[in-house]
Amino acid sequence: MRSGAAVELIALTKSYGRSVAVNRIDLRIPAGSYCCFLGPSGCGKTSTLRMIAGHEEVSDGDVLIGDTVVNDVPPAKRGTAMMFQSYALFPHLDCVENVAFSLKMRGVPKAQRRERARAMLETVHMGAYAGRLPSQLSGGQQQRVALARALITEPGVLLLDEPLSALDPFLRDRMREELKRLQTDLGITFIHVTHSQSEAMALADLVVVMNEGRIEQAAAPRDLYNAPRTAFVARFIGGHNVLTHDGLGPVALRTDRIALTDAAAPPPDGVFHVEGTVNAFEYHGSSVQLSLAVPGADEFTVVMDEARFFAAPLGVGARVRAAWRDGDVHRLQA
Repeated sequence: MRSGAAVELIALTKSYGRSVAVNRIDLRIPAGSYCCFLGPSGCGKTSTLRMIAGHEEVSDGDVLIGDTVVNDVPPAKRGTAMMFQSYALFPHLDCVENVAFSLKMRGVPKAQRRERARAMLETVHMGAYAGRLPSQLSGGQQQRVALARALITEPGVLLLDEPLSALDPFLRDRMREELKRLQTDLGITFIHVTHSQSEAMALADLVVVMNEGRIEQAAAPRDLYNAPRTAFVARFIGGHNVLTHDGLGPVALRTDRIALTDAAAPPPDGVFHVEGTVNAFEYHGSSVQLSLAVPGADEFTVVMDEARFFAAPLGVGARVRAAWRDGDVHRLQA
């Protein structure tokens, strides 16, 4: 398996007529890292992935893989492989032949390509199913076969287009762990498109948040959560309220840094606060997420320990004061 390759995008642009899908983005993805492109539908993340793969023509700017500009290089010669959302396995071929197909197209002798295919199936824990057809496999097993087929060409960069979206939640979590294990063991660069915040935060070394064809922020998951750059990032990543704070302009306030007190009690000293009404709550494991109706705010969320929730009269309709300290807010770009 070849080592991972760095990927760099320089003023990369994709236009469809007058519509600009990707608008002059700049990004460097380090070799051997796991990068997730994250954003809502239509933000440009899949167009960016397809330009890296060579399946979409670059309208302007450059794609570099390693030190080479690959704008005009055919997909098969870029040192990349792509795993599609649909898996696209050949229904009449067993797992070995599906995985070995690209080697067959390259003229690798039958015995050699089948041996390599079996070894790759073992890598993705599918060796016991080598002789089965795709119709005899579960969704998660089909995904592993598609992953083995992409990896057998020994790419420097593996591109994944929403690979977990078709799986049920339990299997999605298991396959998420498997993807991270493979990327760590093989040391190649993974670039993964998703619209799931939890998926990106669990998998990535680098999360790239896109909106309307631009990169809002590219950072490590912890940095992205603790220090969102814009209101869009704070809202899209979740776990933050966005509000105007003491003349600073827009700030992000983490939902788990807020204390709730009785609105009838005197405000604590040295804290900021708003008053509102509890209009909904949801249990999340050992915590409870409350939604407050607060004047001047579209939504205001508080996350608190389950024991604290039960110890206070915080049901729907309760009047409460949400309080926080100045150090709990993060200033956003206007």
